[in-house]
Amino acid sequence: MSVKAFELVPAVERDLLMGDKARINIECIECCGKHLYVGTNDCFIHHFLLDEVTSSKGKLSYSAQKLLHKYLGLKKPVAELRAASALERLIVLCDGIVFLVDMVTLETVPSAAGGGAKIRSVTAFCINENPVNGDPFCVEMCVLSSKRRTVQIYMVYEDRVQLVKEVTTPEQPCAVSLDGYFLCLALTTQYMILNYNTGASQDLFPYNSEERRPIVKRISREEFLLAAPGGLGMFANAEGISQRAPVNWSESVIGAAVCFPYVVALDESFITIHSMLDQQLKQTLSFRDGHILQDFEGKVILASTKAVYVLVPLPLERQIQDLLAGHRVEEALILTEGAQRNIPKDKFQILHKRILQQAGFIQFGQLQFLEAKEHFRKGQLDVRELISLYPLLLPASSSFTRCHPPLHEFADLNHLAQGDQEKVLRCKKFLISYLGEVRSTEVVNGCREDVDTALLKLYAEQDHDSLLDLLASDNACVLADSVPWLEKYHKYFALGLLYHYNGQDSAAVQLWIRVVDGDLQDSTRSDLYEYIVDFLCFSSNLDLVWKYADWALQKDPTIGVHVFTKRPARKDQPETNPDDVITYLGKHGQALLLYLEHLVLERRIQKEKFHTHLAVMYLDRVLSLLSESSTDEEQLTKARERLQALLRESNFYRVQFLLGKMENCEQLLLERATLHGKLEEHDKALHILVHKLRDFSSAEAFCIWASSCRDSEYRQQLFHLLLGVYLDGSLPGDAQTAAGGGTGELEMAAVDLLNRHGEVFDAVRVLRMLPEGWSLQLLRPFLGRAVRASMHACRTSQIALGLAHSENVQLLHDRLKERKKPIFVSEKKGCHLCHNTFSEPAVVCLPGGVPVHTHCVAQRVRDSPTKRQLTNSSNHT
Repeated sequence: MSVKAFELVPAVERDLLMGDKARINIECIECCGKHLYVGTNDCFIHHFLLDEVTSSKGKLSYSAQKLLHKYLGLKKPVAELRAASALERLIVLCDGIVFLVDMVTLETVPSAAGGGAKIRSVTAFCINENPVNGDPFCVEMCVLSSKRRTVQIYMVYEDRVQLVKEVTTPEQPCAVSLDGYFLCLALTTQYMILNYNTGASQDLFPYNSEERRPIVKRISREEFLLAAPGGLGMFANAEGISQRAPVNWSESVIGAAVCFPYVVALDESFITIHSMLDQQLKQTLSFRDGHILQDFEGKVILASTKAVYVLVPLPLERQIQDLLAGHRVEEALILTEGAQRNIPKDKFQILHKRILQQAGFIQFGQLQFLEAKEHFRKGQLDVRELISLYPLLLPASSSFTRCHPPLHEFADLNHLAQGDQEKVLRCKKFLISYLGEVRSTEVVNGCREDVDTALLKLYAEQDHDSLLDLLASDNACVLADSVPWLEKYHKYFALGLLYHYNGQDSAAVQLWIRVVDGDLQDSTRSDLYEYIVDFLCFSSNLDLVWKYADWALQKDPTIGVHVFTKRPARKDQPETNPDDVITYLGKHGQALLLYLEHLVLERRIQKEKFHTHLAVMYLDRVLSLLSESSTDEEQLTKARERLQALLRESNFYRVQFLLGKMENCEQLLLERATLHGKLEEHDKALHILVHKLRDFSSAEAFCIWASSCRDSEYRQQLFHLLLGVYLDGSLPGDAQTAAGGGTGELEMAAVDLLNRHGEVFDAVRVLRMLPEGWSLQLLRPFLGRAVRASMHACRTSQIALGLAHSENVQLLHDRLKERKKPIFVSEKKGCHLCHNTFSEPAVVCLPGGVPVHTHCVAQRVRDSPTKRQLTNSSNHT
């Protein structure tokens, strides 16, 4: 856990301090800038000027020049020195007396008139480094008296001191430190925090001052460092709370100082340095006969009885680099973050990012990938620093150069792995994961080509599933670098996607065709042929479609024709001309048929030439099957069904032309009947169906189909025509014995027709057409349905008539309601019959809106030979 944090550098040698006087010992020291003051046991103060000297190798040393020494005349050791630079005074404790000395001449400052410059019976004092008084030419000082259990607060001026506060303590204090209003005291048996302004106190922990020398050290605003039992250095704030873990130092600590982030402690033989960040012992220096350790504005000074030394901190960056060199990543990061308070913000951010990046590479080399990734992310690593470790991953066009000084010690991945292929593989998998995460973030701004090209190469080499996702999405892969890499690993389908992304569709299709034809080997997609067809379907480049459509059709006409049939109808997608396609497909019969079906049956294009062409192709197929000696009945049936469906459903083909093509074919009577129906030659159609095919169900179906889009009267005529064909064509030779007597086949068909579709026929007309010899029992179903249909029609007409009458009445009512106006009567108006005024609102309105009395109207009606129409109304006065 050790780290070289400090170097011990001599500042004032023995000879310079005391010459040949062997009995002179150093008792106290004070440093103010370059000025060093040393108090000795013979009551002298020595003034030195310290100059820092840096060698060409960066090594720091001190050059001391003695300026003055002064005897204080008390014949006692100088116990304590404190500089008040704003006053140009030294505050001196000697022989229990505190007095002021000029910092330049070292002469004792005489007392001012009316005031004193000395304080007597003093055991210890300290300066308030966080003063509460706003006077810049005044120093706040705390004094411990040897005669009373009190703490005294003084204001120190150039030539006098002034007592401002005295606070009683429960025990005799023996050590003190002051910050603001807060005193941290070492009493005889315990430590305590005391607010001298309010008198509030807080006991900390017990301590026996007779066994060991207490240490009370202010380390920051309202925070103190104390020597606790058990060899612990405890931290306490003004509330008496320890916000830092203690450091474990020697039981015989003489002095302590803080040089952030380190706590320096001195015992009889060693200097120990602990970190305040993790409380670990970082460095130990041998130092005998030491008895003074103090820090002055960040400078740590030690003294033995004969000489003075400076504990020079190594630059934090060097310490951090030493920790990183020893792969002590966590300690380096803790030290870096702890140093934030001592480094300017901009400089710290740069340092912190670099340290995080270095830490990430150290953990990357140890295969601690999760930790490495987190440090790379926090350190905002230029991802190319990581990619550059992998040979050949960066494109040749990349302008990247590694950071200087380098962030790591590796030449490349092979150097890092030392031949361990398993380690190489794990590193590559990590890079795939890391690049996949950062490629869509701001981390790759300005280096997207490098990142995507590296990912493509790794995906291809590792046969990774994400290769196609990368190429099918927005990417910045460098084509010149990617092509040979994909060819090397036989990723031709992926290469085609890359060509397509770069606008080279022809190169992509040509490459894929070579794979389908077996010239190149790539098992990425087993359905590559279908993919090519779909690619051509969605291509906006018609030249490309025409160029490779023939290859697709030769491979498989039924799939290849999708190039034309599955093209989406979009504004940005140019459409192929159907006439051009039909001409092009002339040599591909099967494809042509499928394309015509697409135009006619799917797109519903209403053009005669397309419908006629398709019908002719269907007909030719049927005729071809009929001409074969061994015809497959199933194929023939399906072919005829397609032809029949088209003939029935389409209204745009040339009927006469098709009828002429099948005129001499007796096997296509049903199709001919359909064509006669299209020409409305229903008698010919029914003659074929009834007399030639003897297919009575088809005859009925024909009537239904032929009248499907017509009114009921048209349908009735068709069924009557069919009934007439049945009745006129019945022959005695067709008669068969039946339960009701002898009837022919056509007669039975007529009976069935009537019984199944009785509601369609005009019953009266049918009865007149039927032979007199037919029994009623035979026609019972027809007659029953006819009677019900007649009654239903009669009642329906009656209901319609009633509804119409009701509607008429309602309309008359609404009309009268709209025309009616209010009639006003009053005592001032008179009746038009009796000319008397109205005394009540009940009146009768004559035509024309004339109001009269009800009794006058009644009398007039009785007297009149003819009654007139009257209308009652309600009126409001």
